This record gives sequence, structure tokens and C-alpha cells, in this order.
Amino acid sequence: MSNSRCIDRRRFLGTAGAVTAFAAAPTLQHQARGQESLAAPQDRSGEAVLKPASAKAVAALTERLNPKIAALRQAALQILKPSAAELERGLRLHAESIVFDSYGFSPRAAVDGDVLAKASLAGASSVELKDMKEDMGMTRVATDPVQQQEYQDAWRASGVTCIFQNAGEEGQDPMRLIKRLARFTYVTDMMRGFVAKAASPQDVLAAKKEGKHCLYLTGNGVPLTQRWVSVPDELRYIRVFFQLGIRMMHLTYQRRNMIGDGCGEKTDAGLSDFGESAITEMNRVGIIPDCAHSGWRTSQEAARVSTRPVVASHSVCGAIYPHIRSKPDEVIKAIADSGGYIGICCIPRFLRGNGDVNVLLDHVDHVIKQFGADHVAIGTDVAYQSQEAGREQAKVPKRARRRTEFRSLWPADDYQTTQQANDSVAWTNWPLFTVGLVQRGHRDDVIRKVIGGNVMRVARETLG
Repeated sequence: MSNSRCIDRRRFLGTAGAVTAFAAAPTLQHQARGQESLAAPQDRSGEAVLKPASAKAVAALTERLNPKIAALRQAALQILKPSAAELERGLRLHAESIVFDSYGFSPRAAVDGDVLAKASLAGASSVELKDMKEDMGMTRVATDPVQQQEYQDAWRASGVTCIFQNAGEEGQDPMRLIKRLARFTYVTDMMRGFVAKAASPQDVLAAKKEGKHCLYLTGNGVPLTQRWVSVPDELRYIRVFFQLGIRMMHLTYQRRNMIGDGCGEKTDAGLSDFGESAITEMNRVGIIPDCAHSGWRTSQEAARVSTRPVVASHSVCGAIYPHIRSKPDEVIKAIADSGGYIGICCIPRFLRGNGDVNVLLDHVDHVIKQFGADHVAIGTDVAYQSQEAGREQAKVPKRARRRTEFRSLWPADDYQTTQQANDSVAWTNWPLFTVGLVQRGHRDDVIRKVIGGNVMRVARETLG
């Protein structure tokens, strides 16, 4: 890729509101109308056949929604406007399928505003307050009965079986990466009757059969000691984190590191020699290389070097809008050729256009049309936030403006979205993503791949 093209990437390769003609193109034609069995077929391993959804399982997606979830659901319905038949088929398909968010966050609790305010007034540092806030948001679902109930309600409304859970703060320092891993290990230890830590795809299937939920854990970086004694010594914590439950790792996060260039670097220099060694070790151990936050060239080279599938777990299609967090078609092709997938995220700023649920589906359709149904998933990159979050956060004294974090390398962007668009792609609207795919005319087997089957396949192929 030329240097001028890389510089253009930082400028979004055009005006902030531009969208290619594809975004307004007709949806895909129905591929196979008629009476389709809603019983899930055997997966590639011949492992199991899931039973058709019961009326109770379908009803769980739409009944007893709290006011916030109900409002989010209504925002998407007003945009999609599904027929009764489309809604019924989509909800049934969603309820009976393994739904696997290819990158996301389980529902978050509200912080304890009084405790945070007391710590702030006592002189707690910004780092302390950030850690306290994150810990509360991630773990109070296991200790506070009110927050726990809302957590369970959000899971139920989503119909999600498993989330590839963000379980590592962005970076390479093992001590930095282990904090979120500890928090989600704690939650799954304390709430194992409802949500468990999955160590293999078989655990995900078991959770589905038992009507439970689970987290498949991903770290937002490859753990490096930064001592550089030797390459094997530097990479030894990859296996340690695998043993702790991590099954996917970001190669880079916005910035350049010793593995390669992040998506925000204007040079986009690609994968380093050390990066090739890191991917080789990830392949050996059984960890999925994730290039969601990597530069285009780094992503492409990672996919070509890897002997197992590489993914962009939460990204968008550069052919629709070339945001730095997007992947152009040549990169998606390399990912697809590796056996991997691109997970389409629910960030309106990256989706572009109206940034709503219909644009999300446009991105999914583009991958299916250009690369096939085996190479796309949905990686929301968003979380449901407790209804009490705003009230509790308001108790915490505001502090002076902080410096921009080093990891935050974003071009200036004046993109504006609407509340309805934001609400339409909310995490608890997962059932309507499936309904939207039904509206687009996709067969049930194709939809199953998009909403979870492809993530399961890659997880199996990675563990070998």
C-alpha cells in the first residue's frame, strides 16, 4: 500500500459523511423461499442437533422487558418494520440457535456513586478511580441483587448464548491485561448457575442446551514482558494466558507495537518479524489472532502468515465506508482465505450512513455477497448499561480534564448520529439483528452462520 493511501486512511479517505452507493443498494434476493425447517442442522463436527425453539424460549425474547430495553427494542422495530411472519420466523430462529457475539461486553452494572465520591474526595488518583469504576461495572452484577436482576434480564432479552468477552485492558503488560480477566473469572465463579466461563466450543454448546449463558474470553493485547531476552522467552506468557482462559488476542491496538502497526498509524508498515513469531505461537497454543484494531497491511500479512484462521472480530467494511477501523475488501479476502471472519460492530460512527440497524445489515450483506456466508459474524463492541448508571455516576465529583490516553489515536471526525440509530443497534436488540437478516432474504442456515456458527467453527479450528 502506498504512503499516500495510508495518509488518506487517517483522513477517512474522503468526507466524513460519505457512503458508497452500496449502502443504498437493494437488499439481497431471497435465496430459498418456502417451508424451511427451523431445527438446527448438525454442525461441522456432527456434534449435535439443537431442538426447535419452544414457545417459552421465543417469548423470553419479548416478554418482561424493562423500560429501557423496551425503548431500545422499539427504536429498531420502527426502522426495520418487519411483518408478523418475518418477526415470528426471526425470533424463533434466534431462540433456537447458538448466538455468539464475536466481540462484546456482557451487561454492565451501575457504579456505587457514594463509594466513588468518597474515594475521590479522599484524593484517589485518576488511575485508582478508573480501576474502581471498571471493577464496579464488571463485578457488581455478582454482588448487588438489583444489578444482578437487571444483568439477567438483559441477557434473557438478548437471546445471546455466548460473548467473546473483552477481558483484557488494552496493552501488552501482563499485569495490565490480567485485571479484566480476574474480574470476569470472579463473575463466572460467583454466578456459574447463570453464566459460566467457556474453555471450549463444547462448553458453549452445553450452555445453549442447558438454557444458560457463557463468556469466551479475549485479551486486548498479546502479553509481553518487554525484557527481550529471546523470542521464546518474550512469548511465554501467551501459553500462560491461554491456560487462564484467554482464547483470542488483539495483535495491536490503534498504536504501533512490536508485533505490527495499529489501525491509527499513518505508515501502516505491516507485520514485524517478531509479529510473525507471535502468530506462530498463537497458532501453536490455540489462540485466535484478532486484527480488529490493526492496520490494513498488518491485518493482511497476519492472515497470510497464520496457519489457522485470523479474524477482525469487531470491524466494518471499508467498501461501504473507509474508517480507520474498517477493513477494505482485499483485507477481508485475506481474512476469509485464512478461514476467518470479519465481525460487524454496532458503532454508528464506524458503520456510517445513518449508523442504524439497517446499515449494520448492509455491512453483513456486503461480506456475504463478496466473500460468502462463512466469513462474517456480528461483534457488537457495545454493552448494555444499567438503568441506574447515570444517577450513580452523577454522584461522583467531576475532575479537571485529563490528557488523551496514548491508545486513543483517532482522526478528527464531525460525524453525528441520532438517538434512534444508536438505540437501534443496542446490545439487547440482538434478536432483531436476526429478524433483519430474515427480512434480507437469507436462508436459515446462512443466518445461523452469521449469528454464531462461524465463531463456533473458528473456535473449533483454532483449538484443533
